[in-house]
Amino acid sequence: MAYELYYWPTIQGRGEFVRLALEEAGVEYVDVARRRDGVAAMQRLMDGAGAEHPPFAPPFLRDGDVLIAQTANILFYLGHRHGLSPRSETGRLWAHQLQLTIADIVDEAHDTHHPIASSLYYEEQQPEARRRTADFILNRIPKYLGYFERVLERNPRGAGHLVGRRTSYCDLSLFQLVAGLTYAFPRAMAELEPRFPRVAALHDRVALRPRIAAYLNSARRIAFNQQGIFRHYPELDAAS
Repeated sequence: MAYELYYWPTIQGRGEFVRLALEEAGVEYVDVARRRDGVAAMQRLMDGAGAEHPPFAPPFLRDGDVLIAQTANILFYLGHRHGLSPRSETGRLWAHQLQLTIADIVDEAHDTHHPIASSLYYEEQQPEARRRTADFILNRIPKYLGYFERVLERNPRGAGHLVGRRTSYCDLSLFQLVAGLTYAFPRAMAELEPRFPRVAALHDRVALRPRIAAYLNSARRIAFNQQGIFRHYPELDAAS
């Protein structure tokens, strides 16, 4: 049976991290909410219909009778099943730890344009967004990318991978993080990226992987836009 992925149909968001893993694994999946009545089906599961453990919010993944929510949790499951994480328990937990760290910066990236409340429009919190973004660019992006740069440096036999010697879901997620930050803050990232050559090289290698490259050039890949986590507001890119 094909996996069923549930996520909002018009944005990359957190669902994109799962899509990348499914694409790299070469497994069949259905992006349910992009089909007719798919959003309603997703909402019914969140409301508890037919789910013993209803998810709070998308993304979530159905594999037969198994329903899994939370991006890092889904990737932990897929990684073990499809060779996208180490075989050892210690290695799998290390990969999970890295993915949770990526989730932290993704949340911070979202909060650059919604620093007060997600229920408010960006225009209603623009001064606060400029202040939040200035700190994010000056301090937080370098702190996170510097950490991943060191992780890559300390895995010398990993041929540029975060974990082990093969491409993992963490590599795919770091690719998506860099792509998203570059879309949101092209000016800032043009200045920052040379400081983290291993991270930049990993991004470029992942983009050239055959299945990922095919996906990026397909209609399945939703373009970055102003409704997702990573949003490009020129005034914020200049905030630093």
